[in-house]
Amino acid sequence: SDGAYSEFAPRGGGSSPGWSDAGIICPWTLWRVYGDTGIIERHYDGMARWIEHCAKNSNELVRPGYGFGDWLNVRANMPKDVIATAYFAYSTKLMSEMADAIGRKDDAAKYRDLFGRIKAAFNRVYVGQDGKIKGDTQTTYLMALGFDLLPLDKRAAAEKRLIELIEARKRHISTGFLGVNLALPVLTSMGKLDVAYQLLQNETYPSWGYSVKQGATTIWERWDGWTEDRGFQDPGMNSFNHYAYGSCGQWMFSTMAGIDTDGPGFEKLVIRPRPGGGIKYCEASYDSIRGRIATRWEADGKELRLKVVIPANVTATIWVPTSDSAGVTEAGAPARKAEGLKFLRDEPGAAVFEAGSGSYEFKSAWKAGQ
Repeated sequence: SDGAYSEFAPRGGGSSPGWSDAGIICPWTLWRVYGDTGIIERHYDGMARWIEHCAKNSNELVRPGYGFGDWLNVRANMPKDVIATAYFAYSTKLMSEMADAIGRKDDAAKYRDLFGRIKAAFNRVYVGQDGKIKGDTQTTYLMALGFDLLPLDKRAAAEKRLIELIEARKRHISTGFLGVNLALPVLTSMGKLDVAYQLLQNETYPSWGYSVKQGATTIWERWDGWTEDRGFQDPGMNSFNHYAYGSCGQWMFSTMAGIDTDGPGFEKLVIRPRPGGGIKYCEASYDSIRGRIATRWEADGKELRLKVVIPANVTATIWVPTSDSAGVTEAGAPARKAEGLKFLRDEPGAAVFEAGSGSYEFKSAWKAGQ
């Protein structure tokens, strides 16, 4: 009745930042994946009420701390008010995009303005002149960077502090539920692909690889669902098949395999595989609303072979990893002259092409660690 989404449905309960914001994030995600604005239309009034609820229950757009917080973090509690305010900003930003998508231009402008004001409040209350943020945890900086909450002149300091906190844990993760999905994408956007790959491949606690070494075939709810020194966690809350930490899968598809959408509905694709971490090959396919999208790359330290399948009536921007843009071939011929391809530009470590539907086989010079 007060406009708040509950922590979980259909049982109800109180609201909790991050959990309740799924009322915004899920419709936005479904629209991005399927290109169907109908879900925005159907849920628009409820989503607007949640934003109003957050604004009403704030102090000059700073939200109070409550709820689960960065649930099941590893000795790195992030202040709940920082989380609540960060998610208020993030949901408002997504709301502006959805309003634009259904032609509600006035609402879109209103939500963009509100996002800017929440961002200013976040910086006024939580961010120091040196770029340090209240809480000073990995999740603190991941949210600030991933949700676009920092001015440009503070981003470098925040990125530096994030790396320091990861290094202080001997390059291990400390995030809970609300930080884990941001870790690998934010590190990649910072140009720290090597750190992202190491976090993904660590085999000591806490890590995904640690769970695998203990026999995990599904993703655990907790980093310490079982440890050598303590055994099993509390059976009252110790699922061994749970989504939250499994969000690394999104990064594996979008960054390792390089399959992502450029706008809603996979009508336009970004194919940008980023080899690293000593991994020699990666293969993935995704049955999108437009049809199957597939990539496979193999790298031997000198040469990279990349296969790409683009479904019908779809265009893609393909980033071919290479140290020699002019030497990239497709089906054995120079890629810049290949049918169905248009050379767009050189980028650091990649040649960028526009491609229509079809199957492509690239070869390029590529060195590990590039």
